[in-house]
Amino acid sequence: MKLNNYILLFFSVSILLSCSGTHKIPKGDLLYVGHTIDIEKGKESKKTRKQIKSELDGLIRPVPNKSILGMRPEVFFYNLIGEVKKEKGFKYWVKYKLGAEPVLMSKVDLEYNKQVVQNYIENKGFFNAETKADSTRRGKKAKANYTVKLNNQYKIKSVVFPKDSVVLSQEINKLKEKSLLKVGNTYDLEDIKNERVRIDANLKGQGFYYFNENYLLIQVDSTVANHEVDLIVKIKKETPEKAKKQYKINNIFVYPSFNLRRDTIARKKQDTIHYQDLTIIDNKTVFKPFIFDKTLLFNKGDLYNRTTHNLSLNRLITLGTFKFVKNEFQVNDSVKNQLDSYYYLTPLPKKSIQVETLAKTNSANYSGTELNINWSNRNTFKGAELLKISAFAGLEVQVSGQNNGFNVYRFGGDASLIWPRFISPFQMNSGSAYVPNTKASIGYEYQLRTKLYSLKTLNASFGYIWKENERKEHNLNILNIAYTSPNNVSELYQSQIAANPSLQRVIDKQLILGTTYSYTYTNTMEQNRKHNIYFKGGIDLSGNSLGLILGANDYNNPKNILSVPFSQYTKAEVEFRHYLNFDKETKLASRIIIGAGIPYGNSKELPFIKQFFIGGTSSIRAFRARSIGPGTFDGSQNSNSFLPDQSGDIKFEFSTELRGQIYKIVKGAVFVDAGNIWLLNENSDKPGAKFSGKFLNQLAIGTGIGLRFDFDFLVLRTDLAFPLRKPYLPKGQEWVIDDINFGDRSWRKENLIFNLAIGYPF
Repeated sequence: MKLNNYILLFFSVSILLSCSGTHKIPKGDLLYVGHTIDIEKGKESKKTRKQIKSELDGLIRPVPNKSILGMRPEVFFYNLIGEVKKEKGFKYWVKYKLGAEPVLMSKVDLEYNKQVVQNYIENKGFFNAETKADSTRRGKKAKANYTVKLNNQYKIKSVVFPKDSVVLSQEINKLKEKSLLKVGNTYDLEDIKNERVRIDANLKGQGFYYFNENYLLIQVDSTVANHEVDLIVKIKKETPEKAKKQYKINNIFVYPSFNLRRDTIARKKQDTIHYQDLTIIDNKTVFKPFIFDKTLLFNKGDLYNRTTHNLSLNRLITLGTFKFVKNEFQVNDSVKNQLDSYYYLTPLPKKSIQVETLAKTNSANYSGTELNINWSNRNTFKGAELLKISAFAGLEVQVSGQNNGFNVYRFGGDASLIWPRFISPFQMNSGSAYVPNTKASIGYEYQLRTKLYSLKTLNASFGYIWKENERKEHNLNILNIAYTSPNNVSELYQSQIAANPSLQRVIDKQLILGTTYSYTYTNTMEQNRKHNIYFKGGIDLSGNSLGLILGANDYNNPKNILSVPFSQYTKAEVEFRHYLNFDKETKLASRIIIGAGIPYGNSKELPFIKQFFIGGTSSIRAFRARSIGPGTFDGSQNSNSFLPDQSGDIKFEFSTELRGQIYKIVKGAVFVDAGNIWLLNENSDKPGAKFSGKFLNQLAIGTGIGLRFDFDFLVLRTDLAFPLRKPYLPKGQEWVIDDINFGDRSWRKENLIFNLAIGYPF
């Protein structure tokens, strides 16, 4: 072996030994490498033992340093840097961000952890359980070991609710039918805590403003039978009298110009406005009174209800007009068992300007930057309306692919006005925690594709956005107008149209007048769920009213508006995502997209901007953007084409990827993507493009691996993918697994696709 090889081997072994984290452990101490929990087999089911072990694993402290194949890079980086005097700089970042202090066995309190384990299993009903704790040593490493004998788990024999004539007791007794404590269930302290919370929440909805869960006592009697308990729900003797009373809402006071820094209430005499059940106190009329009547859900004489209380606060916050929202209730001095409600509101600055820069990517493998300047007026007409005027300019370039050099420049602006209520000739109300919005907007964009063409787009819309709750959102655009006109079409692009006539649609004048609606449901904000889902469904209707009025029924002789044929079609698309969470950092994410568009009447085909495309950084990553389909058609056969730009009327796409953490900010993924697009009608220029019942046999399939660098403010994503199935190859040769050869340079050039993007694909 050559000297250089010896040096390299020595250096590699030294690093590996360093990474093990043991070479700088203080004398007389050991590196703590984790714990084991052994639950002895008893009468309990295997599932119960497994669940208890899993939950106990998360309670043991301290948590050892992370290990990768026996190495501990956190400890390596910590030991690599000596003393750091400043809490900033590169050395501090390496030592405390990449690295972490070694967790020593001397920091492990076996007796404390033993007690934690014992308390937990007793809280699960194993009152006679036994727990033991010891440790084992191997070299300079040590591990804690916990052994648990569960014995018998107690079950609920009976649940007794209070039966006396006190109003509070009667209200509690009414709640027993939906109790979380069921006869025959196993005893669980968590269920008892949740039952107290449930009872308190229901009482808060019945006017018991001063009551709280700590006034409830659930006694446990374990002497009644063999491994059974009686649960007795009681009101504590020390419960104050006011907590036993129901309260109604009396006066409602609103201070819309409250200042936290000085006492704006007592500072000077305020003007008072009485509107409906509200008393609005201010030294100037900053807001029109009706906005508070629509936002606050309490009425005079209502029983106090915590749900209504919280909904009102949330609606005030979601108005987007107030910096601080404070609410308090006080017992009315003159009327028995009644509360006065006070709302102290501190407005945000009425006008503001914001400048922001963005980094962005899209499914066509373009990356770039954008500058936005936004001016806002938060209370334009004294009804909490938001007027926003924006200007933007951006540049997009293709990092890899056939579009190198064909840069995209964009600039434009838009103006929007949002009313925090429904603006409609019909009565429309929303009692959710989110204020409904009516939005009107108008915008202009100029897009220049270097060496090809430019497009001018004018759009306008009017519609509604409202949320039922944090999971469900609706977006209805009653009127949606888009007008696109081409300019400066180059000879290069004209020559490409001659070779590929479908490119003409990109630069055709387009006029879209229609209605769109979308519904979104998600629970992805709930981090502790095993399963998270996201669903979005939408429908897009265009030109139907105009088609009826003008009698548009022949696309060969289309009707025009301002000398431009208007588009007539129906388009629908649904997207469903599922996230299976194995732990905090590991999940299996899957997505399916199905869409279809049908042109009719005044249109032979969908407008180009409304058609479906597939492939690219956030689609099927083993194929270039817009290069797949439609059907089995091979767009790459046209050797003169500088850009694959295939589109279709129908789309099916599926993706799944396993995501996990590799090391702190570095996360990895393994993924599989599949899908295709199709045309509704036969096209002589694109054989094999028509949709049929054999569509599953025409899917493009790709796979790959990826790294994601999560910097909190930005997720930088890199994916390396390659195709498994190419639908455009001759029948019987579509699967290319046998042809995969990473050592072949020509194969790599043709099949390995590198994607650089910002954010997760879904």
